[in-house]
Amino acid sequence: MVYKAERTIGKNQLTIETGHLAKQANGSVLVSSGDTVVLVTVVASSEAREGIDFFPMSVDYREKTYAAGKFPGGFFKREGRPTTKEILTMRLIDRPLRPLFPKNYLNEVQIMAQVLSADKDSDPDVLAMVGASAAVSISDIPMSKVVGAVRVGRVNNEFIINPTYAELEESDLELIVSGSEDSVLMVEAGAKEISENDVIDAILFGLEAIKEICSLQKELIDQCGKEKIVVPEIEENKTLYEELKSKYYAEINEKNQTLGKMKRSAALKIIKREMVAAYCGEGVDEPKYKVSEIKEMYDKLETEAARTLILDDSKRLDGRGLADVRPITSEVGVLPRTHGSAVFTRGETQALVVATLGTSMDEQRVEGLVDEHTKKFMLDYNFPPFSVGETKPLRGPGRREIGHGNLAERSLLAVLPAAGKFPYTIRIVSEILESNGSSSMASVCGGTLCLMDAGVSIANPVAGIAMGLIKGDDKLRILSDITGTEDHFGDMDFKVAGSQNGITALQMDIKIDGIDKDTMTKALEQAKEGRMHILREMISTIEKPRTDISRYAPRLCQVKINPSKIGMLIGPGGKTIKKLQEETGARIEIDDDGTVTVSSTNADGADKARDLVQKMTEEVQIGKIYDGRATSIKDFGVFVEVLPGQEGLVHISELSNDYVDKVEDIVKVNQAIQVKVIGIDDQKRIRLSAKAAVAPE
Repeated sequence: MVYKAERTIGKNQLTIETGHLAKQANGSVLVSSGDTVVLVTVVASSEAREGIDFFPMSVDYREKTYAAGKFPGGFFKREGRPTTKEILTMRLIDRPLRPLFPKNYLNEVQIMAQVLSADKDSDPDVLAMVGASAAVSISDIPMSKVVGAVRVGRVNNEFIINPTYAELEESDLELIVSGSEDSVLMVEAGAKEISENDVIDAILFGLEAIKEICSLQKELIDQCGKEKIVVPEIEENKTLYEELKSKYYAEINEKNQTLGKMKRSAALKIIKREMVAAYCGEGVDEPKYKVSEIKEMYDKLETEAARTLILDDSKRLDGRGLADVRPITSEVGVLPRTHGSAVFTRGETQALVVATLGTSMDEQRVEGLVDEHTKKFMLDYNFPPFSVGETKPLRGPGRREIGHGNLAERSLLAVLPAAGKFPYTIRIVSEILESNGSSSMASVCGGTLCLMDAGVSIANPVAGIAMGLIKGDDKLRILSDITGTEDHFGDMDFKVAGSQNGITALQMDIKIDGIDKDTMTKALEQAKEGRMHILREMISTIEKPRTDISRYAPRLCQVKINPSKIGMLIGPGGKTIKKLQEETGARIEIDDDGTVTVSSTNADGADKARDLVQKMTEEVQIGKIYDGRATSIKDFGVFVEVLPGQEGLVHISELSNDYVDKVEDIVKVNQAIQVKVIGIDDQKRIRLSAKAAVAPE
């Protein structure tokens, strides 16, 4: 039997149905809006793997090319590994759902979302997010609440729910918010320097639509929801906990405040080993506890000590106040042959960020459900294991690296110059050399510095800061510039990037049931204060972009020509343009709209190529004097080339103010001659005069 629930969300009708497809999954829904249809399934193992101590949930999202009536690109006509867009959507699905499963539920869970039909009008990712919640909610898999998700745009100061691609082109905001009926669970946004208040208004606007989506899911649950699996409560050994606390808590609390990430870690490891040895070591006859139990109790004690210090004393592990930012140092121009480089260090987090400038040939081609397009700006984030003192094999960027790189990329996108003013393709690579929290925001700060070092005329410098939250029974503390430890035991990770004028990107993940408007407002205001402090530190290193690009970067300029002249510039079989490139050593690229881009590692070569292109495609103007070349002699006059490929006639009567018997008496073939354009007839024939060119004004 097919069950269905539908409701109007924004301008479109959202439909969720189940009972027809993929019925052997624990939960399966078909989510549709317009002609876009997404199938989402969830399956859970019957029991947890033995010895597992984490929740093994995996999310897979795929955009099938047949959904848009397309073939996969490339040699193999079959979908391969997930694209960047698909990986980012997997993260959007995973992040708000993961904290809602019972902490002692360790069965393997797999959520799969597949786009089956795409109208190419709106992004299907939010449908997949809604479908993931709906599939779990109607299944027997336990989850504490239903979750909705929407995209919010703003055009002409009007918020829009789930805007189309066309509307997003006009929007100064693209915000994805996920939440329950009463609180926000996750936010991901890119913006064009908008205010903190506008961000809050957008989130609350989206939350109203989310309430409707949650109500819609509950309607479906009432029709066909399965009885949830009962997850047995794990009885905590309170006696053991109190015993360990009395023996080790004071020492843990003291060592927890050791300055320096590696020193603190080493000091705490000694205590953990002592605890394990005392209760499970070789000298203990018939140990009553497992090693895993003792380690779990240790982790609880360490977390309690850190959280209590912040909640009760408003003091952090490294001695900072709640709103304090770690010491900052930065430098630019650190690498001799790159186009732009910077090292940004904040506390024990350090990023080496490098900018490379290229031409349109270096643009990234992007395929997907929508029409193929190109990107002129890319930011890649690398997180090598040595940055945290670890060893592990390198197998390419993971989901975390792709997510952090995308956030940093969106943070800087709003301040980049328009392609018409700065036609370079820009690639930034952030190499994390040390990490103790907030490395993605260090990438934003370092990205700004290396762009200015590369001579990119950004509108404003951008800085980023990561905020945290510790929430107790009756206390709440907001932390600025959190460390890795604070992120681990905290209740929120809220990254905010922006300029002095406003926010350019943000990402919020909540590990508790959600946060309210007042908490978000306070966090954003505190983040703004921290951001302004960081910006002041950054501009003390480099105040504004360099006036010129690196001498190792390609020299690039653009010329606009009449599109009708493109064929002439290219020449038969590309003969003309190839000759120009050989003569000048420059690369010449021509767009259909008549934009000609000239690039060369040699400035003289670029200038020479640009001048030749301008001359070849220039329109002859009446009244203008040209330095021409005689191409052929006739009895009635001489033909003179005034621009490459364009010639006109100087009648014998226009050669001189004196009587001319023969043309050859005045000019010879290939001789330079100065002429003035005195007319162009309807057939584009050009009339020239030599005597008018030397006549007094």
